[in-house]
Amino acid sequence: MTARIGIVTVSDRASRGEYEDRGGPAIRDYLDNILTSEWEAVARVIPDERPQVEATLRELCDDEGCCLVITTGGTGPSQRDITPEATEAVCEKMMPGFGELMRTVSLRAVATAILSRQTAGIRGKSLLLNLPGQPKAIGECLDAVFPAIPYCIDLLEGPYLTTDESKLVAFRPKKK
Repeated sequence: MTARIGIVTVSDRASRGEYEDRGGPAIRDYLDNILTSEWEAVARVIPDERPQVEATLRELCDDEGCCLVITTGGTGPSQRDITPEATEAVCEKMMPGFGELMRTVSLRAVATAILSRQTAGIRGKSLLLNLPGQPKAIGECLDAVFPAIPYCIDLLEGPYLTTDESKLVAFRPKKK
């Protein structure tokens, strides 16, 4: 079964074509590099408008059947940064450990990582994950949390994601 993965860039300027979307392509490149299982991207570039972000997240989970939806952008403290709130609004369960780990890793690189509000949650059989907007930070955050993602997808009864173990080893419990 081909896994469908939503990639959502939340950016006013990128959605208007005033700014090149670098976050979405960075996520796609990362996944192309580490996943060995078949997958396809379902990409969206949308403005920082909470109703549209919520509708897009619901669409990708409920209608498009994405087992994983990764957002980039909208996680800072500015008034227009609403991605975590939109994510919380559509999720049944929040997974705060993802955000905690991403901030911990990011703080090693930059003191302003404490301003980031990344989070994660579950909607139905989908894991939603908020990442920062900078490509370098996207890679650092995914390196930190991706080892747990395939097993989380397993627990949600999603497709079996495999990784190139020379690049990233996914955690799965040992069989007895």
